[in-house]
Amino acid sequence: MISVAHLTKTYPGAQPRRVLNDVSFDVGAGEFVAIVGESGIGKSTLLNLIGGLETPDSGTVTVDGVDIAALDDDGRTILRRTHIGFVFQSFHILPYLTVAQNVALPLALLDRGDDAADARVREILASVGLADRAASMPRELSGGELQRVAIARALVHAPRVVLADEPTGNLDPQNAAEVIALFRQCVVRNGATALLATHSRAAARAADRVLALSPDGVQSMPGMT
Repeated sequence: MISVAHLTKTYPGAQPRRVLNDVSFDVGAGEFVAIVGESGIGKSTLLNLIGGLETPDSGTVTVDGVDIAALDDDGRTILRRTHIGFVFQSFHILPYLTVAQNVALPLALLDRGDDAADARVREILASVGLADRAASMPRELSGGELQRVAIARALVHAPRVVLADEPTGNLDPQNAAEVIALFRQCVVRNGATALLATHSRAAARAADRVLALSPDGVQSMPGMT
């Protein structure tokens, strides 16, 4: 489902900084893989490249058989809207929309605003334990609840791939454990392929497989799960 081959990325400047160097790995359909590494090692950049939000200096990324680099801006946008869901550390919930309206955004971008879409929003909110919070405003929710909203929004349009960037980074340990367990449960239920970037080994243990990102690329970490 995801294939990364010899990926490199350097940010320009007075002192150019290479954040990814010859990164290669594959993620199978339905697999849940965690990428671990220290802060600043390039985990977020890697997810951005896989999601088509940034472009690599060299190497290739394919998602569901589609070469991201071969797409123009519009093509990458369409791929993200139809095939990919994102979960971010800082939630990225729009404060002026209700919980249900935030979750419905991916469907609205696909021009799906009918009764079936409304039913899907209710279904996915129930699956993350927020059925009674659909009309609430984000300011009325806790951090753990906001991340549940983010998970629901990432999955509402039934993406083939879900990319989660430090989804427990702003949560206390108890909420972090609950959210990562819920994330795995929802990903499995929806049949999605998931890639989780995290510095938390506790979060990484929820994955089927763990890869460690370093300045030299990636390597498998058996025994972590």
